[in-house]
Amino acid sequence: MTERWHRIGHLDDVPRLGARCVLTPFGRVAVFRAADDEVYALEDRCPHKDGPLSQGIVHDRSVTCPLHNAVISLATGEMEGPDNGRTRAFSVRIDPASHAIELSLEPSSAEFRRPEPESEPA
Repeated sequence: MTERWHRIGHLDDVPRLGARCVLTPFGRVAVFRAADDEVYALEDRCPHKDGPLSQGIVHDRSVTCPLHNAVISLATGEMEGPDNGRTRAFSVRIDPASHAIELSLEPSSAEFRRPEPESEPA
């Protein structure tokens, strides 16, 4: 089945090192923009205390929960450091022609994603 993409805004709608939220059939999704304009989408809830990740501090490829400083990977939704847990990460892309942000709402996109394995040096 082909993945369907839904336009949810424009790259300029999300500030660098910031977030905006959209409502989806899966609930509230926070769309984050890193300093290098990479865009990520996570369920807007910290896996530890349900804090609103969209109100957290974005740094590198992570967001720090505003309630208790847990650090969550923007790419995978996994908590980093001594805490365990994860939130849903969604597939997101930027249309190269219009710079529109597109979100996949396919069920497989909303499942917990594992990080891509790093290739080992030859």
